Amino acid sequence: MRFDCRCFTAALLVGALPLSVAAAELPSIDVEGTEFKVTLSDGRMLHSAELAGATLTISTGGGMMRLRIDAVERDRERWQAPIWLHSFSTEAADGSRQPLCEPGPDGGRQGFPLAGRPRSDGAMEPAEPGIFEIVCTSGARGKCVRFGYLPWLSAEMRDIYDACVRMVRADYCGDGEGTTRDGVPIDLYDDRGIQKPDSDPMQEFEAGWTAAGAVCVRHVRVKENISLEGLAASCPRLHDRLGAICTEERARALGATLFVRSLP
Repeated sequence: MRFDCRCFTAALLVGALPLSVAAAELPSIDVEGTEFKVTLSDGRMLHSAELAGATLTISTGGGMMRLRIDAVERDRERWQAPIWLHSFSTEAADGSRQPLCEPGPDGGRQGFPLAGRPRSDGAMEPAEPGIFEIVCTSGARGKCVRFGYLPWLSAEMRDIYDACVRMVRADYCGDGEGTTRDGVPIDLYDDRGIQKPDSDPMQEFEAGWTAAGAVCVRHVRVKENISLEGLAASCPRLHDRLGAICTEERARALGATLFVRSLP
């Protein structure tokens, strides 16, 4: 994938909007859920669906970036709040446009903004207004929102969202280092009923998760990338929580909020 997320501050290019809007000053742009919220100086407010065709001037650590919102549609899934899928594109040196995101599981090259900033260990934390991430549906952060873990709803849900991001990446130690690879099938579920197990007989319980990483690991997902022995050495807190001792019941007793099954 091109990237999982980037942390941005942004301003909207006035010339990219209809004349009736461009005539007003654009004092602020923020993110609410998975959509942009632009407040005009005359009190009007625009959301993502009204910004299709607009171009964002993005301030990143590497300089300025022009990002166009080509289209916006509502995700078909019905969660506690709507998820808005954006088709973003950037301008290449030769003037052509290219999608910002690689294809996600459904083939769509889409993404959306999320308020906040990622820490160096991969967890998400609140940030001042105007700071947000652009996440792609091909990456762990985008996938976990579409799974129904909506981090803006509450601090508890943000923790479950962080647990999901670590789970998708197979970041067992919780240090931001993933050990999975694209295309590996997993079956995730939780005790809230947001995701329920498929109970594929070919898969077995793998691990239980919190925002800090795995609480125990029965088997690793991609043996070519990490082993239980390697985990014991690199993640001391898991030393006595590896192998057959790790069951779903044990993981739940250790505080897991999210569970995953995968091929043994």
